[in-house]
Amino acid sequence: MNNYLSQPILITGIERSGSSIIAKLIKSCKIHAGSVNEMGENLTIKRLVSNYYTSVLKVPENGQKPLPNVSALNLDIDWEKAIGSLLIQEGYKGDRPWMYKSFRIAQTWPIWASIYPDAKWVIVRRKTPDIIQSCLKTAFMNAYTDKEGWLDWVHQHENLFIDIIKSNANYIEIWPERMAIGDYSQIYEMLEWLGLEWNDSILTLTRPLFKNSLKNKM
Repeated sequence: MNNYLSQPILITGIERSGSSIIAKLIKSCKIHAGSVNEMGENLTIKRLVSNYYTSVLKVPENGQKPLPNVSALNLDIDWEKAIGSLLIQEGYKGDRPWMYKSFRIAQTWPIWASIYPDAKWVIVRRKTPDIIQSCLKTAFMNAYTDKEGWLDWVHQHENLFIDIIKSNANYIEIWPERMAIGDYSQIYEMLEWLGLEWNDSILTLTRPLFKNSLKNKM
């Protein structure tokens, strides 16, 4: 088995930023994602992390209020072995890149940076007012009921992104909303950086996603 197992693509961002679109786009490039939910998150790894949220960190698994205290995280947690076993059970042979997408990656970033120092981080961004507007009209985003509450929540995540960048993580920032106006330049750059190839199915995949998500729900 080559070193792909220790070099995941970690896709993260603030919820309602378009990270699911980016995850589906990357997944279409024939990398290993495993069994994923409608948001593009690997279900078995999600269960592992969600259980850590509720049983150890004592915070809601939805990651809304409160966020985990990153300064109190246990960096000796043995997720690398557990996740490796889960991937192998899914049939992963380590012969191609694998990805995991979750907003929880940013919220617990020191753990991921510790167990995967060679990971490539895809940080998905969106304008703050657009995130807030999306949160206010999305039913499952229910931690706050006003703009001020969501603004503070967004700022907490932005500070996490700054910390990730300062940690010397190997990262790239992506703004999916640019694709909605036909600008795919960042996507070309991202795929080249990830060692993946553009394929025309990306256009077929993303156009309806933007029509139904960025314009109507997000």
